[in-house]
Amino acid sequence: MEVKRVDSLNEMSEYQRIAQMKKLQEVLLKNLAPDTVTHAETTNEEYLKLFLDAKRIEGCSERTIQYYRTTAEHLLERIKTPIRKMTTDEIRTYLVEYQQNGHCSKVTVDNIRRNISSFFSWLEEEDYILKSPMRRIHKIKTKTVVKEVISDESMERMRDACTELRDLAIIDLLYSTGIRVGELVQLNISDVDLEQRECIVFGKGEKERRVYFDAKAKVHLAEYLGSRSDTNPALFVTLDAPYDRLKISGVEIRLRELGRRLSIERVHPHKFRRTMATRAIDKGMPIEQVQKILGHSQIDTTMQYAIVNQNNVKTSHRRYIA
Repeated sequence: MEVKRVDSLNEMSEYQRIAQMKKLQEVLLKNLAPDTVTHAETTNEEYLKLFLDAKRIEGCSERTIQYYRTTAEHLLERIKTPIRKMTTDEIRTYLVEYQQNGHCSKVTVDNIRRNISSFFSWLEEEDYILKSPMRRIHKIKTKTVVKEVISDESMERMRDACTELRDLAIIDLLYSTGIRVGELVQLNISDVDLEQRECIVFGKGEKERRVYFDAKAKVHLAEYLGSRSDTNPALFVTLDAPYDRLKISGVEIRLRELGRRLSIERVHPHKFRRTMATRAIDKGMPIEQVQKILGHSQIDTTMQYAIVNQNNVKTSHRRYIA
């Protein structure tokens, strides 16, 4: 019966609009399978829970799952329509009002759109809905902003201004490896090989990869570890007892304070990652190798770093064209 129902829907999809197809699906479910529990009885909240459970099984971090949850819950609070009947126009209106009421940038709204699209795409793939209403809501065009990197001078000033061996080791490790701050705080001492100047990190989705650091990072890491008297296996710990594993917020606050003290704008962990990637590309490292080091699943993400340094473009033009 289920196969016949699906075949009938596929055949009729050539002639009817999505709203009509959804209604047809409901009627078929109701009349052809009256004794079974249908998707129509599932609440919006239950669909969301199913989606979040699936993302958790796929290996998404709790931070990512919470972002999905917050985005979807806000949508479902504003649009009371059952998910299986939700239309493209309703979601378009929601996104417009979201931007107007929140005075958000196009980048922010596009992030919201992408999260909602992931939710509905999953519902479609799992056959909970016939067709995602997000299919016709395309990526929002935004300006390409050239983001700053850390200059050599600023990097040296930060090194000189560090009053703790731990902080010096942190900025050198971030600068030379390009790892995410979440990966940094998860590192254990046993993950680091000082002799080979490499360490094992666990990225998004618990994917393991090997990254490498330079001689400065090796020296400062060795000095920091030699100064430790605690038994915590974590690579980086708090400065005071009981010497707990350092958290993401602890790294962010420390770097922000260092930047303010030196009047260096927007010093944060990701800026070190962007700087490392930009320098690697500028010096000729193949984009595929940069992708592997950064742990990007899509090369398009890595390509964002390839357009940062305009001076490199100018130098190449003079070399090959002028």
